[in-house]
Amino acid sequence: MVRLNRIYTRTGDKGTTRLVGAQEVPKDSLRIEAYGTVDELNTIVGLVRTFLEPSSADPAVKEQLRSWLKVLQNDLFNLGSDLATRLPDRWSGMPLIGQAQIDALEVLMDTLNDELPDLTSFVLPGGGPVNAFLHQARTVCRRAERLTIALSREEALGDFVVPYLNRLSDALFVWSRWVSKRLGEAEYLWEPG
Repeated sequence: MVRLNRIYTRTGDKGTTRLVGAQEVPKDSLRIEAYGTVDELNTIVGLVRTFLEPSSADPAVKEQLRSWLKVLQNDLFNLGSDLATRLPDRWSGMPLIGQAQIDALEVLMDTLNDELPDLTSFVLPGGGPVNAFLHQARTVCRRAERLTIALSREEALGDFVVPYLNRLSDALFVWSRWVSKRLGEAEYLWEPG
């Protein structure tokens, strides 16, 4: 159970924070950058959910996307927990990212891709607010992945953290295309030259 009775700790006043396990680290350490970027990603997914509500999408489509995004936000919290905890400080039953979450993303992408036309060019972000925020989430996910890879060169991480972020950025791209189709929004393609 999580209990947050007092939000401020004053630890950050000196430019440090504590990981799960009580290790004090600088606020600009790679580990903090990595899970802070995952938190930023989760916030953007919240914006996707917010902008989905007033859209004119079919209610069944909205409910389907709402359900996927709710699972995603919870998975991102688990990923943040995974990144905020060094391997020796993990405990039995700790929420972590695993192969099941990666497999679920792959199944979902394959299902949605079957509904989409083949791409003939690169996709430009935009076309509607839900699409645009999904593209922003994709780019922030890629940044989280880069930071996590850099962190993995310094410290051991869970085996599924980097593969999950890699797969998630792909899933966000597919979702953006699927949303454009299902919400009847434009899909802008790159016109080279």
